[in-house]
Amino acid sequence: MSVTYDDSVGVEVSSDSFWEVGNYKRTVKRIDDGHRLCNDLMNCIHERARIEKAYAQQLTEWAKRWKQLVEKGPQYGTVEKAWNAMMSEAEKVSELHLDVKGSLMNEDFEKIKNWQKEAFHKQMMGGFKETREAEDGFRKAQKPWAKKLKEVEASKKAYHAACKEEKLAVSRETNSKADPALNPEQLKKLQDKVEKCKQDVLKTKDKYEKSLKELDQATPQYMENMEQVFEQCQQFEEKRLRFFREVLLEVQKHLDLSNLPSYKNIYRELEQNIQAADTVEDLRWFRANHGPGMSMNWPQFEEWSADLNRTLSRREKKKASEGVTLTGISQTGDQALPNKHSSNLSVQSDTAQSVQSQSSYNPFEDEDDTESIVSEKEDNKRKNVSSYEKTQSYPTEWSDEEANNPFSSTDANGDSNPFDEDATSATEVRVRALYDYEGQEHDELSFKAGDELTKIEDEDEQGWCKGRLDNGQVGLYPANYVEAIQ
Repeated sequence: MSVTYDDSVGVEVSSDSFWEVGNYKRTVKRIDDGHRLCNDLMNCIHERARIEKAYAQQLTEWAKRWKQLVEKGPQYGTVEKAWNAMMSEAEKVSELHLDVKGSLMNEDFEKIKNWQKEAFHKQMMGGFKETREAEDGFRKAQKPWAKKLKEVEASKKAYHAACKEEKLAVSRETNSKADPALNPEQLKKLQDKVEKCKQDVLKTKDKYEKSLKELDQATPQYMENMEQVFEQCQQFEEKRLRFFREVLLEVQKHLDLSNLPSYKNIYRELEQNIQAADTVEDLRWFRANHGPGMSMNWPQFEEWSADLNRTLSRREKKKASEGVTLTGISQTGDQALPNKHSSNLSVQSDTAQSVQSQSSYNPFEDEDDTESIVSEKEDNKRKNVSSYEKTQSYPTEWSDEEANNPFSSTDANGDSNPFDEDATSATEVRVRALYDYEGQEHDELSFKAGDELTKIEDEDEQGWCKGRLDNGQVGLYPANYVEAIQ
């Protein structure tokens, strides 16, 4: 029959030293911590990869949206090209950050995962093979020394117990000599007891010293065996630490875009595009295409002819047929037509569509500007209402309880609001105080045992009720301090 030896049973640990029995468990636990740290590092890299991906997507969306806004906006010339260069920079940086995300997940993450799988081997019954081997190695190295340590502890206790017994026997013998009632036979027994205790002290002391000497002799071998197993654990941990340092250096290289030639080229190209913006050239282009530099068919004297008149007549008819004529527009309220003296309004189809498109879409409008637009519309609405209110007559003071308000506490006939709950008739209950209570706050009632009051609100979650004393005072009181009057 084999018995598993537990080196921690029956041994008192007197310090936090590694050499104490069982204190090697911290070194063994470091192996399990190493496996968990691999998981933590993988999670850390995975989260960073998600951030890189999200940032890349946001850069791409930002560049796409603003490129459209700039193209549809009023900016022109070389400054427009410089502005668009910012969006091109964002798209290129987005690609680089997607590359960073791919490097973190496909290289660094997978490298840690594979190393962890190779370094830690799971057992069928749970735990890791490396942990069990370290545990067995330390227990085997500590077992002989721990056994002798138990013998030392046992002999020490026996020696101390014998010394204590000897002291008691000597004390009894000394006291008996001063007692005349004791006969010589009883005195002789006490003296024999003292003698026996002295012999036990010598015997246990000799055994204690002998076991301590054996422990001292076994200590060098114990230290050598423990250090050997500890160094094996140190070597295993050294591999993990070196691997972590190697992986972190690779992560640093993947995250550091400043060393990438392509990254530097992005901003060199951006700087060149911005430096290429020429305000003089842009102003010259605008002058030539939208200013005094444009060509003009200046009016010149033209002779009248019948053919020209017929041509102009046909043109005017054609234009009139293409237009959209709005008739029968009547003025209502305070709204006025742009031209008060006009009874009809002719608008070209293309012009109407242009006005509609401009009013429905602003190329420089962002999502964040929606709130300001709504606020502006509400301000305009309030302005219209204010202009209308100027023609009305209102009392100088406003009241929430007007006679025509059906939701006020009193209607026009002086009756109560039909929507109010009749709380008084539903919840008022007469109760009697069981104990004296002195209110601690200004909204609490005070009463004596036997006083009666009216409960007007049931108990809340904190155990308080609302009540009214017979003098009309209303306040809170503990629910368990009263009982209902039957």
